[in-house]
Formats: sequence, C-alpha cells, structure tokens
Amino acid sequence: MPNDKYNQMKLNNMYTKLKVIYLAGGCFWGVEAFISRLKGVNQTEVGYANGNDLAPTYEKVCTGKTGHAESVKVTYNPEIISLEEILEKYYMIIDPYSLNRQGPDIGTQYRTGVYWQEESQREDILKFFAKKQNEDCEKIVVEVGPIGCFYTAEEYHQKYLEKNQQGYCHVDLNLINDEEFKHLTREEYEITQLSMTEPPFSGEYDDFYEDGVYVDVVNGELLFSSEDKFDSGCGWPAFTKPISEDVITKNRDFSHGSTRVEVRSAKANSHLGHVFNDGPGGAKRYCINSAALKFIPKQEIEEYINNKNKK
Repeated sequence: MPNDKYNQMKLNNMYTKLKVIYLAGGCFWGVEAFISRLKGVNQTEVGYANGNDLAPTYEKVCTGKTGHAESVKVTYNPEIISLEEILEKYYMIIDPYSLNRQGPDIGTQYRTGVYWQEESQREDILKFFAKKQNEDCEKIVVEVGPIGCFYTAEEYHQKYLEKNQQGYCHVDLNLINDEEFKHLTREEYEITQLSMTEPPFSGEYDDFYEDGVYVDVVNGELLFSSEDKFDSGCGWPAFTKPISEDVITKNRDFSHGSTRVEVRSAKANSHLGHVFNDGPGGAKRYCINSAALKFIPKQEIEEYINNKNKK
C-alpha cells in the first residue's frame, strides 16, 4: 500500500526536516509574537542580523551604528506551512514601503528584511517579492538576501510579550485567526503553540497513574498509554514510548543553549515536550507537559474512539 510505504519512510527518518528563515519587521517583540502563533512554526528566537559588530547588545544595536536589524529566527515545518505562507503572513504585519521605520520605531535596526539560510529558498523569496511589486506601483523596500550573521538577543527579549502581557507591540496580533484553539486554556495554548514549558511538579498528570490513554489536548489524537508511564522524578509526566511512532514527530531543538530532541504531535503539530535516553533499563524517557495532554480513563476509551471516528 502506498500509505504504508510513506509511513515507513517517515519512521526511518528520526527527525522532521525543518527549515529556517530570518524575518526583520521592526521591533522584534511583536514580530516574534505574531509569527510564533502560525501553525507549522516550531520555534522562534529574536536576535540581531546582518550587522558588522561581532558582539552586539541591545544597547549597541539601538544606536544604529552596528548595522544589525532586529530579526526573528523562524524554524518551521515545511510539511505544515510553506515559506510562501509565512511570507504572506509576514507581509500582513509590515509596511513594505517604509525605509528604516516600522510603526513609531525609526532607525536602520528597524528595517524590514527577509534573509534566507538555504540557497534553495532564494528563488521562492525573490519570486514572492517580484509578484508583490508587480501588483503595486509604490516601491517595496524590504531587504532580501542571505543571512550573513545572527546573534541571539538577551534572554529578557525572548518571548517578551508572553512574559509582559502589557508590553509594547506595533503589530496587530488579532490578525491571526485562532478559532481552532479557542477551547484551550491560556497555559495549554502557550505550551502547545508557543513551545513554552510548565513548571516542574505543577502539572495535573505528573503524579497520576490511573489506567487509560493520553490524547493531544488540541485535536484529541491518541498519543500515550498509561501502560508506558513511569515515575521519573523529573517533575513532568514520563513515558517510555508513544502509542505509535507515527503519532509524533521529533525535531532537533537548539533553544536555551543546548541541543535536545523536541517531541510534537504529528497531526496537530502541538509541542509536547522532549525525549531523552535515560529511561528505565535504557529505555527512552518522553518528558511531556501535562497541559499538552488530556486523559481518557480506560473504561471510556472505546466510546471516545467511536465518537472521534464519527466526526
């Protein structure tokens, strides 16, 4: 069967082949908050791109003398969201005709720009902006080119608007339609869609061992079984394996200054947690956020599956 062959190919490849693009659109707080909400965007990181200072800081960049642009490093899954779709969303939140200015912010550090990491992205980006220019008589001044350098900004800038609810933002975050996530609590949304992490020992399922299954809180897809759950002492629910390898994807995660393997749900692309190699007897340890899961008791599983199949 073609589908069986396709699934096997996916299983043979441990990691999803993610792509990276760099976007500059004025103050990076708002751009990061907006882009991070796009389905298919796995990680975002703010920083300083394509300048001439080898050790840029926020204070130095704000002088306009380092040549850097406030930018967002966007890691995305091309199987879920295309580069063109990202560019369309990006184009919605910038003024493409304004040189070195976005909203009230003025200076070369606030210029707009799209910088590719792979040469294969070049044609798509140039084609996108050529199409936009053909549709408009006003000159588009968005800078496009390869990424020359990118320096991660200070930690307090990362996910700034999630940490500071009343923080300044020149981007209208209401432009994103979050209808499919309206059933989520704020914590569930932040963890599954913005890749945040609940505090250790705080989750509902950390010290919880009833018989049943755990499903994706976003779309209800079956992910883990209580039969594979164990007490790891780490402060988060831990499993030796998912119900099936094809219900998850694994991505290399370079955030927080370390290299880890991120775990996401295959269909909803929900951030779940991370997987480590220190489980019992040399097994895996799938360290998962409680807020990414919903528990279905054993006696309700059959009815749950039947109702889900009817939808």
